[in-house]
Order: sequence, then C-alpha cells, then structure tokens
Amino acid sequence: MTRKPTLSFWQIWNMCFGFLGIQFGFALQNANVSRIFQTLGANVDQIPVLWIAAPFTGLIVQPIVGYLSDRTWNRLGRRRPYFLVGAVLSTLALLWMPNAPALWMAAGLLWVLDASINVSMEPFRAFVGDQCPTGQRPLGYAMQSFFIGVGAVVASALPWLLSRMGVPNVAPAGHIPATVTWAFYLGGAVLLGAVLWTVATTREYPPLALESFDDAQAQLPPTDASRAWRPGLLLLAAGTLVLFAVRHYALEKELYLLAGGLIVFGALFAWLSVARGQGMLRQVMGDLYGMPGPMRRLAWVQFFSWFALFAMWIYTTPGVTQSLFGSTDPSSAAYNEGANWVGVLFAAYNGFAALAAIAIPRMVRWWGLRVSHLVNLCLGGAGLLSFLVVRNPDWLLASMVGVGFAWASILSLPYALLSDNLPAAKMGVYMGIFNFFIVIPQLLAASVLGLLLKTFFGNQPIWALALGGASLVVAGLCTLRVHEPEADPLPQPL
Repeated sequence: MTRKPTLSFWQIWNMCFGFLGIQFGFALQNANVSRIFQTLGANVDQIPVLWIAAPFTGLIVQPIVGYLSDRTWNRLGRRRPYFLVGAVLSTLALLWMPNAPALWMAAGLLWVLDASINVSMEPFRAFVGDQCPTGQRPLGYAMQSFFIGVGAVVASALPWLLSRMGVPNVAPAGHIPATVTWAFYLGGAVLLGAVLWTVATTREYPPLALESFDDAQAQLPPTDASRAWRPGLLLLAAGTLVLFAVRHYALEKELYLLAGGLIVFGALFAWLSVARGQGMLRQVMGDLYGMPGPMRRLAWVQFFSWFALFAMWIYTTPGVTQSLFGSTDPSSAAYNEGANWVGVLFAAYNGFAALAAIAIPRMVRWWGLRVSHLVNLCLGGAGLLSFLVVRNPDWLLASMVGVGFAWASILSLPYALLSDNLPAAKMGVYMGIFNFFIVIPQLLAASVLGLLLKTFFGNQPIWALALGGASLVVAGLCTLRVHEPEADPLPQPL
C-alpha cells in the first residue's frame, strides 16, 4: 500500500472549479423558480408540490449515477464523463426554462434541470474522495464550498444586477421578466464553461491505482439483508396510516407523496430480504440497509439540515415579498422589487459561504470537524429565526451571515466526515445513497410545510423560515453523536 500523493493548491482548484458552474445553475434555480411558478399562475400553497421535482429526481438519479460511475472507466476517466453529460443537459434546460409558456411545462423543466445537475453533482462529491488523501479532504470539500459560494453570489444577484443595467424587470401578467430570462441564458454559458475546464485540466486515478492506496479502506463485509423485512413492514405500516389519515380527514393532497414514499421504500426493503443476485437495485438497497454506523448518525444531521434549506429556498421569495414588501401579486412592482431583493439575499449568503469556506479549514484545526459543524449550523439557525423579527429588508443581510456559514459547512464537513469511512470502490454509490438524506427531508418538507403553515401559522410563509431555523439547531445537536475518524494532519487552510 502507498500514500496517495498530496495535491497542490492549483490541482485542487482545477478539480473543484466545475462546481462554480454547477452552483451557478443551482442558485438560479433556487432563487428564481418560485418566482417563475408564481408568475405563471401558481398559488403560494401550490409551490411546495411543484418543487417536488427537484428532490425526487435527486433521489432516483444520484444513487444510479454513483453506482455507474464506480464501474466506469474510459478515455475521460471515471467521474468526468458524468460531469460532461450533466453539464450539457443542464445548459439546455436553463436556456429553455424562462421561455416556458405554461406552469406545467416550467414544472417539467425543473425536473429536467435538477436531474441534469444531479448527474454532474454526485460524481463531483466522489471525485474529491478519489483524488485527495485523507488529510486534504476537508480542504477539497471546502474548496468546493468556496466555488459554490462564488458562483451563487453572482447567479443569485443576476436579475438585480441586470435591472440596474436597464434590463426590464417587470413583464405583462403571465410573462417572465427579461431580467430572469437573461440571467438564465448567462447561467447556462457559465455552467458549461466551468465544467469543461475541470474535464480538460484534471486526470483521474485508474481503479487499480485507487485500490492500492493506503486510504482505500478494506471492503465492507457482505450485508445480511435477511431481516430487511422488519424496517420494510414498519415503513409499509406508516405509509398506510398516512394514506388513511389523508383520505379520512381530507388533509392536504401533498401528503399522498409522503405516504407513497413510505410504501415504496417499505416494499423495497421487504423485497430485499428475499432478493437474490447482484443487480443494481439489489446492490443499492443492500448498501442502504448495511451502511456504516458513522453514515447512519450523519444521516440525521443531513435530514434536519436539508429540511431547513428546502424551507428557505421555496418560501423566502413569498415570505419576504409578503411580509416586508407588502405584495403577493407577481405582476406588481413591489413584488418584483422584493423578489429581486431575495436574489440579493441569496447572493449574500453564498458570498458569506465563500468566506466561510476559507475559514472552515482553520476552524477544523482548532475544534475538529463535528464541533465546527455544530457552531456553523447554530449560526444558520439564528439567521433564519431572525426573519421573524427583522422589519427592514436591508437588515436581512446580517441574517445571511449565519446562513452562509451553515451553507458552507453543510457542503463540506459532512462529506469530510463520511468519505474517511467509505471504501474507495464504493465511494460513488455511498455518496449517492448519502443523498437520500438530503432528498427525503426535502420530500417531507414539500409534503407537510404547506399543511403546517395553513393549520398553525395562518398561511404566512415567513414562518416556514422560522421552522427551518429550528431545524438547523436540531441538526447541529445531532452532530454531537458523530465520531470523528482518525486522519492525517490537516494541511494549511486556504
């Protein structure tokens, strides 16, 4: 066994540069899709179910891409073919989305866009684990967070910047403003160009070389899935109860999605207990059932973190425009001014995330991975909770400081904790499975947030941000249950 070579600053830079483009597309989606949906006629209580395409596609796409990329090797390498295919498809979706003539088409394009971004994003996570030695993985993931922050700053603020340059920011009812349209065009060009840079400037270790390094981790023992029927029955029972409650009490139809998800996973676990062979579905479900203990504990951290983020992404625009700008009419000047300000806020938290990404490696050296993550998540929780008391939109920029630190930490430290506990041969599939605990809370949020707001908070979307803040604090406390792996000394921070 040999030590994996230490990478130079510029090697890590080139390896992570493609994330600048991926986040450009992701940030445009997060900051503007609710605005597009409302412009095309969606009501506030319809927004969560329309957003369901994004997490649902990630649930399906990322484990499949991870499984396939673990088994891929060609002229472009192991992960880079997926970077390229995902970037091309994402660019096409970005060019088309602002021209969608109807709400149903915009929802379908969100599905395509998010699936394509996931095709590129999942291998990028595994890429850092493949290329970096153990001690450089926190730095590699922090570098990804830096590029995510930089890309999202510009992308989120693009409509606001374009309006200051004279591009029309108001359009007739049912039409997307030119500021949003041109922002998506520019985003497509940046996304494709950044990913092409990483594809052209990096090389990958062949599979046999990866297995020869001393951080490859021994293969995990085969999973005995004969008792997988137990969680399967529990999930089937829970899904059936939710289905009955929705029908009997005439609850929100979005809860059918939650019931369906529970039933599908329950059936898959029951099937796993009797399935034979080594097909892709059997492998992925077996790895999910037999995932390492540290990954199980990190799953709860991810669950509460991403519930909060999804609440922020889908409700910041309606929450801020209604509570601080006094408008719910997407064709009004006040609403569009507020929606542009949300773009600035999203740019701000991503800018603070880029700065936090520089600070996080030093925080890890001082406090360790899990305490650093706890501190950052609590800062983010405080930032979201402050939306309840801030009355001047300008002061929301201060709230975004905490959100930015949480975002940078969520994008780096859980992956550093995880990758040191995974075998090299299954880095891709386990990164894809880890995405379940990003997607499932988003599906839950899409299913229940509308009901919670309607039932307990007078349909005021600003309260969804408060729920997100509380969820981030809970995620931080869950981090204390995670044990840190033994690692080489960390390199100097950026």
